Amino acid sequence: MTKPIQRVIIAGGGTAGWMSAIALRAALPKAVEILLIESEDIGTIGVGEATLPTMRLFNDRVGIDEKAFIQATEATFKLGIEFVDFACEGNRYFHVFGDFGAPYEGLAAHQIWRKLTAAGDTYPLEAYSLATQMAEAGKFFPPNPDPRSPMHDYSYAFQFDASLYAKYLRTLAESRGVKRRNARITGVNLDSQNGHISSLTLDDGGVEAADFFIDCSGFRALLIGGALKVGYTDWSHYLPVDRAWAVPTGNPDGGLTPYVTCTAREAGWQWRIPLQHRTGNGHVFSSRFMDEDRARDILLANLETPPLKDPMLLRFTTGYRNRFWEKNCVCVGLSSGFLEPLESTSINFIQSGILRLLELFPSSAPDPFLITEYNRRTLEAYERTRDFIIAHYHLNRREGGELWKYCAGMEIPEALSYKLELYRRRGEVVLEKYDQFLEPSWISILNGQEIIAEAYDPLADRVPLDTLRELMRQRREGIRRVVAQLPPHAEFIARHCPSAGFMQVQS
Repeated sequence: MTKPIQRVIIAGGGTAGWMSAIALRAALPKAVEILLIESEDIGTIGVGEATLPTMRLFNDRVGIDEKAFIQATEATFKLGIEFVDFACEGNRYFHVFGDFGAPYEGLAAHQIWRKLTAAGDTYPLEAYSLATQMAEAGKFFPPNPDPRSPMHDYSYAFQFDASLYAKYLRTLAESRGVKRRNARITGVNLDSQNGHISSLTLDDGGVEAADFFIDCSGFRALLIGGALKVGYTDWSHYLPVDRAWAVPTGNPDGGLTPYVTCTAREAGWQWRIPLQHRTGNGHVFSSRFMDEDRARDILLANLETPPLKDPMLLRFTTGYRNRFWEKNCVCVGLSSGFLEPLESTSINFIQSGILRLLELFPSSAPDPFLITEYNRRTLEAYERTRDFIIAHYHLNRREGGELWKYCAGMEIPEALSYKLELYRRRGEVVLEKYDQFLEPSWISILNGQEIIAEAYDPLADRVPLDTLRELMRQRREGIRRVVAQLPPHAEFIARHCPSAGFMQVQS
């Protein structure tokens, strides 16, 4: 019988490293030592300043106090993402973290809405989304856990400073027993008999051995790619953006929106992420269709307030690691893959990868069946998320920009093609087990891209049209009354969770 795992090394810090550290410490027996190795001489790439609602589940799982987390990371609340000019110039829609109302006699809300539009009603689907109406009004209030409440059927995520988040996690993790060593990894040593990683050589002359390793070394992928020679599959033909300029600015007056804004540009798109102490901005673009200098100029020309520092250029290749778990090493974060920041999936992939690992964590020597299952689940999650992001590009009808023409005409994955066709026919959404985005998200995007189902669920015809109209009128009015009573986003933060940076900006 092989010996149990007694020591885990996390190679690399940043968001991925410290999320891994705090989650492993919360889940593994105290007898298992956890060491994180990072060099203060190596900068980290912020994998995103916006998250998905699953972030709240992760924080709860590892015992993070929400108020303390918000204040420490200059966080604001996120009800969804606003997309501007994506379907076509002048189009605007909202990917909401919630649904469009409760079913009525087994009928989904969007199917009722489609029947009413067929009968001549002109109210948009977004009129039945409380969270969308809150976002448009600049309001925020947490959902009510009581399913009978009109404020139950939505969720929220966070917009925060990624570097501050990593620092916050480090402080918590070290206080809970995670050890840290400040050193650069100069060598990865393999067991000559089984090819597993046995130890890491450091630039200070030290050597650290462990039974299991987590590769959080970013795009360098020192362990999984460099030492274990696991290749990388390039998805640039599906998602051709490969560069991003990023720059912070001060917050404009009245600019603390409870959502991220993504605005389509000639060869990509621009983000705007409001935090308590500043606003994050960036321009994601394809170097095939635009040079770096022009992309930087477009970003700087479209800022609401002056930049606080010079723009920083990030280069990446959209794709995934061919195996996420190889021998006694699992890659987490940018070492495992990258699907561009359009839907704030980077941190979500970190947390889902960690939690998936904990479900299948080996008691001793890694089991080949556990490895195969981890890789299968993770790849499916990557593929389904890839398809969701492709839809934003492929369904465009923009008149200008070679990137957008390419994406509109490109061949898409078969699973996505099937999903789009079924939605076009009946408004039905196909979901797989490891989809990261559920039905309301797909409905938000497809409806926003102006894909209207040809027909509605025929079971809606068993309910009188006037009954459905009155039902939906009451829902609109109920949403209007609720939103009118809620506080503005900035006011809610000021009352409940202001950061030091927020107070300084307000003073």
